[in-house]
Amino acid sequence: MQINITLHEKLKGKLVKLEQVRQPYFLFWRELADYYLPRRYIWLENATQRVQSMQNPKVLDSTGTIAARILASGMMNGITSPARPWFSLRIAGQDDTVANNDVRVWLDEVTRRMALVLAESNFYNAMAVMYLDLVVFGTAAMLIYEDFESVIRCYNPALGEFYFAQDDRLAVNTFARKFEYTVDQLVERWGEENVTDSTRNLYKTGGASCQEPRRVYHLIEPNVDGKGKVPKKFPWRETYWEADAPAGQVLAQKGFNEMPGLFVRWELTGNDAYGSCPAMESIGDVKQLQQETLRKAQGIDKVVNPPIVADVQLQHKPMALVPGGLTFIAGANNVGAKPLYQIAPPLGEMTADIQQIQMRIRETFHNPLFQMISQLDTVRSATEIDARREEKLVLLGPVLERFENEALDPTIKRVYSIMERAGLLPDAPEAISEMDIEIQYVSILSTAQRAVGVAPTERWVQFIGNLAAVKPEVLNIPNWEELVRNYGRDLGVRAKDMVPPAVSIGATQQQNQAANTTQALEQTQALTGAAQQLSATDVGGGANALQQILGG
Repeated sequence: MQINITLHEKLKGKLVKLEQVRQPYFLFWRELADYYLPRRYIWLENATQRVQSMQNPKVLDSTGTIAARILASGMMNGITSPARPWFSLRIAGQDDTVANNDVRVWLDEVTRRMALVLAESNFYNAMAVMYLDLVVFGTAAMLIYEDFESVIRCYNPALGEFYFAQDDRLAVNTFARKFEYTVDQLVERWGEENVTDSTRNLYKTGGASCQEPRRVYHLIEPNVDGKGKVPKKFPWRETYWEADAPAGQVLAQKGFNEMPGLFVRWELTGNDAYGSCPAMESIGDVKQLQQETLRKAQGIDKVVNPPIVADVQLQHKPMALVPGGLTFIAGANNVGAKPLYQIAPPLGEMTADIQQIQMRIRETFHNPLFQMISQLDTVRSATEIDARREEKLVLLGPVLERFENEALDPTIKRVYSIMERAGLLPDAPEAISEMDIEIQYVSILSTAQRAVGVAPTERWVQFIGNLAAVKPEVLNIPNWEELVRNYGRDLGVRAKDMVPPAVSIGATQQQNQAANTTQALEQTQALTGAAQQLSATDVGGGANALQQILGG
């Protein structure tokens, strides 16, 4: 495909600049990969380093890797679990209990179909990889493309091959990468007519030539100028080209109605495009752990198999140095063989220090949050466990909010738009035509985060209950209807499990009316009885009458 040569040169220049901006992070990512995920990211190493990392020489204690995987798995299960609903759709600014029934049915069906598409694609597999990237490197990316077989198809660009740039709101608006495809893959994806002459010749040669790797460049950016092959109506533009392609020749260029990728950062500092994460904070502990593990192993080795000093007469003679071995030498005054020096490493102190380091690493990766019950020394009450969990969830609050903004919101919008264009959504009711749809997250972690806010409500209600014993009028202060509904929502109770406010208010009014009617009837019956007693009284004088009336 041919595009404007000037535009192509601008795309190449942008890629070069993005690589320069990312360079300071590269060596640090290489170190993180060495100590947490060796053999995983080949783009962070050259050919020699790749062979060395396959031997995994720097990881002697896998606590750091295990802690990272526990955090990634816990977030996967707590935020986007494939086994339970983690999102729902509702009308913006409107309570589900007052929404039109047709609208509620339509929203539920759309949610069900979207969940089905996510489950039947490779979405959850790709999310698992992205979570691990996020906790180890602080930066992760995932691309979501339309797919004929499974509606959507997700791809995880490896760290080290991609680059970010941000807009003025510090949201990623430019994504670029350098990666490799074989000749066969290039021709299969983009066609023989779009590849370079050198790639086409290799493909025609066939055999081993078809497996030759070819460098490909990829750039997604705002389509602000409307140049190239992409009409200006598309907000986003994507371009692929081979590294050795002549100016103006690209593999493909197309437009998107929404950004086709998720670009997530754990935590940002200033205007940085790349994030920081728990692995960066604990890298010192992980290095220290490997060093102490090595020294401890060396100390044990010297105790079990110490260096030996031997009599010169034993030179070139067989010696039985195995446990229980016996070696005979001539001469009664001979020194024989004995340890060169006595080794007594403080194994207890070294073990205790290693355990402290391991504990710090697990704390940095928030492992106690996801292993709270299994790590309790004694049996605790459910209330205490909930309190401890809520205390630790506060630390993940900002991370969860950023993840919803940078990963979950774009995912739902992207999948919804793809399904809408493919005609896979039910016909919308007329009542929803002018309404805005918003996303509500109902995952374990998001629900638990909201539940943290119920503590003030519980304390307030408890205070009112205690005070009501001496001041009953305080029971009139709370708006009980809204208080109970908001409490249920914060705990994750579904809106459709509550009756609409109009129904509950009507029921309350009927109960009050019935109670008033019963009370009035009881009062009427009491007055009637008193009147009958009065009419049957033998007066017989004022004092006697009063005494009989009073029951005297």
